[in-house]
Amino acid sequence: MHSIILAAGLGTRLRATDSTALTPEQAAAASSGAKAAMPLHGRLFLDYVLSSLADAGFTDICLVVRPDDTLLRSRYSAIAPSRFRLRFAVQEHPRGTADALLAAESIVGDAPFVVLNSDNYYPVSGLAQLREAAEPATLAFSRRGLLRDGQIEPARLARYAVLAVDGDGYLTDVIEKPVDATLVERDDAAISMNVWRLDGRIFDACRGLEASARGELELPNAVRRAIREQGLRVRALPMNASVLDLSHRADVPAVSERLARVQVRL
Repeated sequence: MHSIILAAGLGTRLRATDSTALTPEQAAAASSGAKAAMPLHGRLFLDYVLSSLADAGFTDICLVVRPDDTLLRSRYSAIAPSRFRLRFAVQEHPRGTADALLAAESIVGDAPFVVLNSDNYYPVSGLAQLREAAEPATLAFSRRGLLRDGQIEPARLARYAVLAVDGDGYLTDVIEKPVDATLVERDDAAISMNVWRLDGRIFDACRGLEASARGELELPNAVRRAIREQGLRVRALPMNASVLDLSHRADVPAVSERLARVQVRL
């Protein structure tokens, strides 16, 4: 089964300077906006993401990159991973995550796949649940689980999407970056970290999608459109666990600390 990693973003938040102490190599990666290429313990952050996918049973991985990417292509061509096959797709212009997903359409076709961010480190158990699901699905993270280890602070939760789930466990709505912050302050809030099991039907929802308020074509909005216009049923899989989020320079020390003892096997 394929997994698609979205690694073509500009990394605008990561580029913003602050007082965080970084190594020269980390500062260079931050200045380029290359979240996936952030050096940690002699590796790239993406190494940890790839290893987690292999641990969850994925053997085919597609990495969506920028047109000017040379670092990731050259690195993984030289390493020649043995646990999975890695292919590349190019997002020609930084139009958002839904547009980035379209870049991988020719690789996955109509078959089911899992798509995830390149700047998040997800629990292996959750990735495995998505791979084994028999239908479109997403991980519905609990507020308590996301806040448990303190790497993601409460104020950041409003930057993610909130999931509305019916009594049968299926999504009825996806509210991207909700204006009403109280939606993520409830103890029973179900929060999306933009990791999905989907199939070829999502590509039609990505095409012709209206831009968000940020001017981007957002994958959560494409899922919302598919639910409303195509009748797509997406199962919400409850997940009471944390996710590491490498969005800002200030995230680097905490993410580095939490990954220090994680074994990477490519």
